[in-house]
Amino acid sequence: MKAVCLVSGGMDSAVALAEARAAGFRTFALTFDYGQRHRLELDAAARVASALGAAEHRVVKVDLSAIGGSALTDAIDVPKDRPIESMSAGIPATYVPARNTVFLAVALGWAEVVGARDLYLGVNAVDYSGYPDCRPEFLEAFERLARVATVAGTERGERFAIHAPLLEMSKADIVRRGMELGVDFGLTHTCYDPREAIACGRCDACRLRLRGFEEAGLRDPLRYAAP
Repeated sequence: MKAVCLVSGGMDSAVALAEARAAGFRTFALTFDYGQRHRLELDAAARVASALGAAEHRVVKVDLSAIGGSALTDAIDVPKDRPIESMSAGIPATYVPARNTVFLAVALGWAEVVGARDLYLGVNAVDYSGYPDCRPEFLEAFERLARVATVAGTERGERFAIHAPLLEMSKADIVRRGMELGVDFGLTHTCYDPREAIACGRCDACRLRLRGFEEAGLRDPLRYAAP
């Protein structure tokens, strides 16, 4: 069995890749260089893919900074020090328009090429930052799209499955599950606004990650600028 796995370099996608491996899939890791300001995640993705035994790892360049509209791809400040409870109250400035739609479309194409019918990604609908493309409705809609947008689906009646094993998990549960699966979180990168390879500790991504480790009773192996 083969699966194409979106690997950003962050902790969630690392655990999702480990879940695919644990399910018996031969994994094909796919990373995007999309003009993100936190480009350190590209190196982290390579480390994670190698450590978790991906059969192949490809980096595809899709420059979403050309359209901007996000604090991750444009000259917009990354939100800092937001209360965790407020993070799902609206769509934050770190939302990248259509990012997961674009990423899954490319992943679907590679899946057809390598003969995979399963796609894995690390989206989460519990401890998430309000992103519309991290919700179950989006994933279900993309599965329906895959059936009518591919040769495998239209001519052979084959179905593609979108796996989001972390969808209903808390960050603490993700940390615990990652430890069970042998994920080295020290290889990952999460921060939206790092400085010289040091995580800021103040952006939404850092705060959610730190809370997850704290609630799991474990110490995050990453370095942080803020205490």
